[in-house]
Amino acid sequence: MARKTAERQGRGRPDEAIYLPKDPTIAAFVTELHYAGGRGARTCEAYARDLEFFAAFLRRDLMTAQRSDVKAFVLDLAAKRRYQPAAIRRKLVALRRFYRYLAVEGRRDDDPTVGVDSPKLPKHLPSVLDEDAVARLLRTPPPAGRTEFQRLRDRAIMEMLYASGVRRAEVASLNLGDVDLKRRIMRVTGKGNKQRTVLINEAASEAMRLYLGHRPRTSDEAFFVGRRGTRLGVRAIWEIVKTFERLSGIRLHASPHVLRHSFATHLLENGADLMTIKELLGHESLATTQIYTNVSVEHMRKTYDDAHPRDKRDDR
Repeated sequence: MARKTAERQGRGRPDEAIYLPKDPTIAAFVTELHYAGGRGARTCEAYARDLEFFAAFLRRDLMTAQRSDVKAFVLDLAAKRRYQPAAIRRKLVALRRFYRYLAVEGRRDDDPTVGVDSPKLPKHLPSVLDEDAVARLLRTPPPAGRTEFQRLRDRAIMEMLYASGVRRAEVASLNLGDVDLKRRIMRVTGKGNKQRTVLINEAASEAMRLYLGHRPRTSDEAFFVGRRGTRLGVRAIWEIVKTFERLSGIRLHASPHVLRHSFATHLLENGADLMTIKELLGHESLATTQIYTNVSVEHMRKTYDDAHPRDKRDDR
């Protein structure tokens, strides 16, 4: 299976290579999804892989799939393969989008995914670090053996993640022209190639300024680059955060997304309104942002239980 860059013009980035499967129908679908739908290359590949997975289960042309086939596929994922509800829902999203595409193209009159229910997701509150844990994480010295450029870059990434609540993919796609350190604002490209403006604090601005003073000279427009002067990838950003977690000694899970959750929760606990947090995070719906009110209550409960002496007494 080859990777290639389609030459069509549209909303997708022309320099972004997209995964094109051997199946011409799936290949046409992901090309349309990328260039007309504005979906990123990673999202398109995930959809393509899910469709290939369904085709392998079906053992015949995807064009012939019926509702019973989709239901059997969901049952197989849940009962036999023990997939989590979130993973099953993602595969169903890919199937629904694919068969809607075939209908629009006039290649099918029906949609075999209609009437197939998605499994319900368990209600989990997002993982959040308290303010002390974040402070400990951010004051942890970078690992030994790194160059000054790498140390300053890693520090800037850590400060920026907590200051802005951006996703790691948004960090990776950030360009030099997207950042105004004097005004402490950044233009980031989120899900669906949607752009928004986010803010950073003085600590992040200063760390990013110090990094830029040591950033290698390169023709790459990426804000954060690796040793070879090319754009830093999402995996590298994740590994940087995990390295700081390990060195800090905190006994809690840390990741770019945990820092995003912590950013939102701490803003809410310190008086920010939900609408502002919604805009900064790039959420489509306020309902998505409201989960942080539940996180905040749980944080208050833990602080209360730790601090109130009554339940700790043996003579109550």
